[in-house]
Amino acid sequence: MTTVHHRPRSADQAPRGNAPEASSAPASERTPARPARAPRGAARGALIVPVLVVLLAVGVVVSAGVGQLGVGPGEVLAALLRPFGIGGAADAPVELPERSLWQIRFPRIAMAVLVGGALALAGVVMQAVFGNPLAEPGVVGVSSGAAVGAALSITLGLTVFGSWTTAGLAFVGGLAATLLVYSAARAEGRTDAVRLILTGVAVNALGGALLAVLMFLGSTASREQIVFWQLGSLNGARWIEVLVVALAVLVGGAAALGGGRQYDLLSLGDRTAAHLGVRVERLRIVSILVVALLTGVAVAFAGIIAFVGLVIPHLFRGIQGPATRPLLVLSFLGGAVLLVFADVLARTLVPAADLPIGILTALLGGPFFSLLVRRNAGGWR
Repeated sequence: MTTVHHRPRSADQAPRGNAPEASSAPASERTPARPARAPRGAARGALIVPVLVVLLAVGVVVSAGVGQLGVGPGEVLAALLRPFGIGGAADAPVELPERSLWQIRFPRIAMAVLVGGALALAGVVMQAVFGNPLAEPGVVGVSSGAAVGAALSITLGLTVFGSWTTAGLAFVGGLAATLLVYSAARAEGRTDAVRLILTGVAVNALGGALLAVLMFLGSTASREQIVFWQLGSLNGARWIEVLVVALAVLVGGAAALGGGRQYDLLSLGDRTAAHLGVRVERLRIVSILVVALLTGVAVAFAGIIAFVGLVIPHLFRGIQGPATRPLLVLSFLGGAVLLVFADVLARTLVPAADLPIGILTALLGGPFFSLLVRRNAGGWR
C-alpha cells in the first residue's frame, strides 16, 4: 500500500482555486488592495496621440508655407481660420497667396493626410488578419493590379471616365486583383492565410509581367508617364479627389474600428476565435475588401507609395502594444504625419522640382524598418 505524503503549503503560496482564501486578520489590519493599473503600452499610446496631433499641425503649416511662393505661418493660419469667420469676414476678398493655398496646397496636404492614413490603416488590418507584423497591403495584389489598370489607361489613351480614367481604372484593377487572389486562395469553404499570401505573390508577379508588356507596347511618352505614376506623387490633387478619398477612408476606417475586438480575438488563433464567437471567414472577407478599398483609392490618386503600410503599424505596435483599436488611431495619425513631411521634402530637396514621393518613403522607410527589426529581434516588449 502506497503512502501519500501531503506537502504542507507555504505561507506565500496562493490557493489553486479561482476565489482567494479569506484573510484571518481583522478588517482594520488588512492591507488595502491596490487599484488596477492601466497597461503601460496603453498609457504610452494615450500620451503619444497629442504629440502626433501637434506634429501633424506643424507639418500642415510648414507644408502650406514652403514652395516657390513663400507664405508665412500667420498667413497660413489666417487662411485656415477665415472660413470659420475667425480673423476676418468669410466673404472678404481673397488675395493671391490665400487663393494659391486653397486651390493648390491645401488639397495636396489633405490628400497627403488621407493617403498616408489610409495606407497605415490598411497595414494594420493586413497584419491583424494574417497575424504577422510583416504583412503589408501589397500582399493581396492591390498595388500591382492598380498599376496594370493605370498603365492600360495610359498606354491605350483611354478616356472612359474623362479626367478620372487613370484613377478609375487603377482602382478597378486593384479591386480585381484582390478578388482574384481571394477566390484563388479559397478552398473547401474557407480561406487559408498561407495560401492567400502565396497566391498574392503569384498575382503580383503576373501584374509585373503585364505592366512590362504594356510599357513595351507603349510609346516613349506613355512609358515615362507610367514610370512616373508608379513612383507616386501628390501633385495636382483636387478637392473633388480629396472628397472621394475621404469617403473611402471614412468607410474603411469605420469598418476596421468596428472589427477591432474581433481582430484581437483572431490573434489567439482561428479555432479559439471561432469558439469565442468570431465568424473568422466573414471577418477575413470584410478585411480584404477594406484593404482593397483603402489601398486601391490611395494608389489610384497618388500612385504606389511604399513602406507606409508596413513601417507605421510596426512602429506603433512596439510603442503601445497589439490592441487593434488604439493601434488604428495611432497608425492613421502616424501615416498622415509621415506623408505630410515626406511631401515637404519632395517639394524642397531639389529646387524647382517635385520629387516622386514614393522614392522618399522607400529611402526613409527601408533603413528605418531594418533598424526596427534589428532592435526588436527578440520580440516586442
